[in-house]
Amino acid sequence: MQQTTEEESLGSLVAQASQQISTLVRSEIELAKAELRFDAKRVGTAAGLFAAAAFMAHLCLILISFTIAYVLDQWLPTWAAFLIVTVFYLLAAGLLVFIGMRRLKGLAGMKRTARSIKGLKEIADPGDDLVPTAGVAGAHREPVKPDGT
Repeated sequence: MQQTTEEESLGSLVAQASQQISTLVRSEIELAKAELRFDAKRVGTAAGLFAAAAFMAHLCLILISFTIAYVLDQWLPTWAAFLIVTVFYLLAAGLLVFIGMRRLKGLAGMKRTARSIKGLKEIADPGDDLVPTAGVAGAHREPVKPDGT
């Protein structure tokens, strides 16, 4: 069976389209990789700078704590001044933990994602809307009892 010129040209057009789509997808993936590498370097640098700033802020917090304790030392015994500063930080930490726990209790999970996946599953497997095949024909009916009822 010999193919006509139209069939050959249609086949070559499909092959060309397939090759061009494949090339386009590969090019897009390479572009995404290049952009991701560039962005990853910038994010890494920014994260390092933020970490350095957080470390310096932590050192300042320690120094300001000593300053407050020494100022309170003017009116109180030294141990009481440092105890007041320590208790303040413990209360602040406790409050932050309490607020964090309350925020965690309000998590809803991935309701939208689950609903979306369920919708996709229903689209892919519509269930009773299809004509039953030989293997499931009549499966939706109640079985007949041996006494005929």
